[in-house]
Amino acid sequence: MSPTTAALPGFVPTTAEPLRDGDMLAAIDLGSNSFHMVVARYTLGQLRIVDRLRETVRLAEGLDGKGGLTLEVRQRAFECLSRFGQRIRDIPRQHVRAVATNTVRALSAPQAFLVPAETALGHVIEVIAGREEARLVYLGVAHAQPPKNGLLRLVIDIGGGSTECIIGSGFDAIERESLQVGCVASTRRFFESGKLTRRKWNDALVEVTAEFLQFAGTYRTLGWQEVLGSSGTNKAIGDICAAMNLTKGSVTAEALPQVRERLLRAGRIDDIDLPGLSEERRPIIAGGVLVLEAAFAALGLQRMAVSKAALREGVLYDMLGRNRDEDPRDASVAALMLRYGVDADQAVRVEGTALALFDQVAAAWRLGPDDRLLLGWAARLHEVGLAIAHSQYHVHGAYVLEHSDIAGFSRQEQQFIAALVRTHRRKIPKAAFNALPERLLSSARRTAALLRIAVLLHRGYDAREIARLDAAAEGRSLAVALAREWLEPRPLLRADLASEPALMAPLDVALAFDVL
Repeated sequence: MSPTTAALPGFVPTTAEPLRDGDMLAAIDLGSNSFHMVVARYTLGQLRIVDRLRETVRLAEGLDGKGGLTLEVRQRAFECLSRFGQRIRDIPRQHVRAVATNTVRALSAPQAFLVPAETALGHVIEVIAGREEARLVYLGVAHAQPPKNGLLRLVIDIGGGSTECIIGSGFDAIERESLQVGCVASTRRFFESGKLTRRKWNDALVEVTAEFLQFAGTYRTLGWQEVLGSSGTNKAIGDICAAMNLTKGSVTAEALPQVRERLLRAGRIDDIDLPGLSEERRPIIAGGVLVLEAAFAALGLQRMAVSKAALREGVLYDMLGRNRDEDPRDASVAALMLRYGVDADQAVRVEGTALALFDQVAAAWRLGPDDRLLLGWAARLHEVGLAIAHSQYHVHGAYVLEHSDIAGFSRQEQQFIAALVRTHRRKIPKAAFNALPERLLSSARRTAALLRIAVLLHRGYDAREIARLDAAAEGRSLAVALAREWLEPRPLLRADLASEPALMAPLDVALAFDVL
């Protein structure tokens, strides 16, 4: 189990605005093959699904070799998102969460796609890392098919561009892996000409199996008592097995080779004739069967049942958890603090001061609840880099926070926190905020200014409270006032405060200090 902030003195979990009975929530999954949306009503503490939408977009089909996306596929995606946006137009922003997966992760300039995509949908789109995708997939499956106490289960999710493998217990993912193989990507990679031959299949199977073998030993040692497959590809293969009278809907080690043999007899993708296979899924089923056969071989699987849930359900339940003091991001921050030996008392002091400043200027600077959460987490983690080296520790910390797999966080959230940690002391580099989308730049720079001041005021690790701290903002101006009797015995702090306005200029914040 991951530690929670309860394990760290002085911290309380972050809490979103509570859900009310009857509130609507929506989760959107921009997958590499299909876009999905599920809409649910919060009733008596539970989620009740009221609508589902799915469109085959085949985003991965539009990837070129340089990280670009073809115009035709981009247009398909925007049109789909526009229709989704119409359905959720009346749902409050804080009750909608859209996530993008492998294909968007692979784009060389993701903002060129995300900005018009967000405009079409009418909501922010988060890019999530492969292991975060795996965690959310497991969460969705676990809620749809609640596991027995103490039961370890293996979940395999074959998407269009990637495949996630998770071992979990209860509602917690213990091991998470994400591989760059999926039904669309593998069909394009290994059978681009449209021909299906045994030699091509065997060569491809060796390559894909090797991907699974990277973690197969660890997974087998941990073990599992149940195997579930999620998402459309696994469901389609289960349907084929049932239509061929091989199983009643599950996939077995005996049935899978028979599906593969019938598939290979077609000779070409266009001629595939598998019972139970939809016309829509025909062009990509070869890659899906290939990936699943590799998984069965590497992990020694005998039988896999098919789950009715996947990523979008996981996103819904993750949103619900954030409204129940069960935000996984709090647990992840606590785990990082413990792992890197962060001084919890100092983190409490810096966070408290940063949030006190935030609350005084939030309205004037148009900062919202999400900005407050991110500032708080950045304050807790600003000394993570000290475990690596004191020199340039803010640089080390920013690198760790941007590039680690941190459960619960999107890439944009990690980049936001990393930018605040990178700029909380010393000179501010011009490129510090380059990774962030345009919509986050203003709030990132302004919250970075607040974190810098909070860190500066607690540079001496003094446990005594700041006597008085007043802040006011207008436009790009920030005025901070301190009590004279508190400031006078601190000459080093006075010197730091005198030089800070010039250092903060790259944040586009005009800082002024006053003494009361």
